[in-house]
Amino acid sequence: MPIRILIIEDDPALSQMLSLHFEDQGYGVFTAAACGPGLAIALAEPLDLILLDQQLPDGEGIALLPKLIDAKPDTGVIMMTGQHDLELAIRAIKAGAADFVHKPLKSVTLQATVDRALAARSPEPEHVQSSRQVPPGDLIGRSQAMLDVSKQIALSAGNMATVLLSGESGTGKEVVARLIHQHSGRPGPFVAINCAAIVDTLLESELFGHEKGAFTGADRSKPGKFELAADGTLFLDEIAELAPPLQAKLLRALQERTIERVGATGSIAVRARIIAATHRDLFARVREGRFREDLAYRLNVINIELPPLRDRPEDIPLLATALLAKAARHNARSVPAIAQSAIAVLQGYSWPGNVRELENVLTQAMILARDGQIGPQHIRFREPVEPYRSAPEAVSGQTLPSLQELEAAHIQRVLEYTGGHKGQACDILGISRPALDRKIEKYRLRLPSRD
Repeated sequence: MPIRILIIEDDPALSQMLSLHFEDQGYGVFTAAACGPGLAIALAEPLDLILLDQQLPDGEGIALLPKLIDAKPDTGVIMMTGQHDLELAIRAIKAGAADFVHKPLKSVTLQATVDRALAARSPEPEHVQSSRQVPPGDLIGRSQAMLDVSKQIALSAGNMATVLLSGESGTGKEVVARLIHQHSGRPGPFVAINCAAIVDTLLESELFGHEKGAFTGADRSKPGKFELAADGTLFLDEIAELAPPLQAKLLRALQERTIERVGATGSIAVRARIIAATHRDLFARVREGRFREDLAYRLNVINIELPPLRDRPEDIPLLATALLAKAARHNARSVPAIAQSAIAVLQGYSWPGNVRELENVLTQAMILARDGQIGPQHIRFREPVEPYRSAPEAVSGQTLPSLQELEAAHIQRVLEYTGGHKGQACDILGISRPALDRKIEKYRLRLPSRD
């Protein structure tokens, strides 16, 4: 019997295109243009796979999804949407969808997704039905990298396995940790501690608690973060900075699910789910002898790597909109518009501080833009650097550009961004008009035509 697929899509052209594509693969194809007819076909026909659009004339696909899964527990469902909403992707995967794809659909990507869903067909565990309404998060983006992160959040949320979040500083590791907790359905709180921000002598007490009289100044007993997290989530940020003695105690806590307060003689059972994060290569630290290998493996049961902002410039327009709205709320101002030329400047920068740096730059730009319109002249970086590019294969003096070459390239780029507007270029560069004219002449720069 051929593979049988149901396409629930209200766009006639897309529905026909998908039908022809899968018929050419030898599939048996059913189509429906709304939730009601789609559910009727699912109840009546044996199916191997369902492609489900999010926006349908009589409802949303996300609301139909659990009904389809109840009707066809052995049938994979792939959600399709034109909305770049990572929260929707998490909800879909958590509710039992096999996968989630964005429109416009690419045939190669779609076929690979379909092949994976068909290969993985099996009844869904009961726990996926337990929490279909989830709180909103702050994960923003339309890139494939961020869609992959959202899938990993959904798949890791409903279990006790330890999660290690890796990625550069400012990529949003705590945001992801909070989303995993929110989607886990765990009744306890989200408790965070930065292992690099507290001196070692105090960190042990902060993590495990202490008894009265355990050390000078301990005038009362105090529970640690493990106890405070209770049935919730304990987030250990900058875990790679943990001192070796505390690494041994953390390993014991993870292995035995018990802790001992400082100065105590008995142990306390702990129930919190552990999420750790680091901007370092944890296994490089192991090779250097600075981190326990057994603890690294205990923490790295599920690994989610967050991409740097420079690798997903297509997400910057969405991020800019959201971050400007946040900055406007915090500063009691109206949300400013942002010119496409300013977006281009943002997309051309390497963002060593990632999303955190982008938020700071945009907040400053909002304050500088008194007319309510952010332009390139309002974008100020920490230092004038070239947009990101990979490092040269060699690092000799012959391959690296000189300081004058870097300055000339940067001024030329700013002139391109401003369309040859010298006043705006001076604002961005922080120099006077005569100084700019001298540099244009010195470096024989090309002034773009302002048609």
